[in-house]
Amino acid sequence: MPDALEVVNRIISEHSGIRKHAKLAGDTVNDVEALFTLRRTQSAWDETSVAALVEKKDQLVQALTLLEQGLANHYRFEEESFLPLLGDLLARAIRQEHDDIASEISSARATLTGMDLEEIQERGLLSDTPVIQHSIGSIAQAIAEHTRHEEAILEIMKRALERENPSS
Repeated sequence: MPDALEVVNRIISEHSGIRKHAKLAGDTVNDVEALFTLRRTQSAWDETSVAALVEKKDQLVQALTLLEQGLANHYRFEEESFLPLLGDLLARAIRQEHDDIASEISSARATLTGMDLEEIQERGLLSDTPVIQHSIGSIAQAIAEHTRHEEAILEIMKRALERENPSS
């Protein structure tokens, strides 16, 4: 198992990697990358034709599925390597945020997956657009807030670990 400073530095690197437009090693998608991907997909949601809406719906479902899988990988690493470095209460709070985000994504994906072409033609998907946009916005906000929480904790931990072992 990597030492605490290595874990902290890895998670900080994953969180800041997207800001530098660098590709993360392996299949891990971090919180920040997920946020930008989701917002890019959401911005294309304003098409008006049924065919275009169906295509955008499918793209959004795919983006949510990839987001869900990527965050599951990232959260698994954090829960195996990062959370044990924290006290029980703080670890539970982080885990609850992970669970809340995963639940929001799953719910949004299920809603979108449940829509079909006939339903879109009958009701018009545009009537659902504000609900979908709110859901995606809520997920994006939850991911951004969660990332800020973790990064504050990580930076404090990094400073403490570096003081304990200045040669690292």
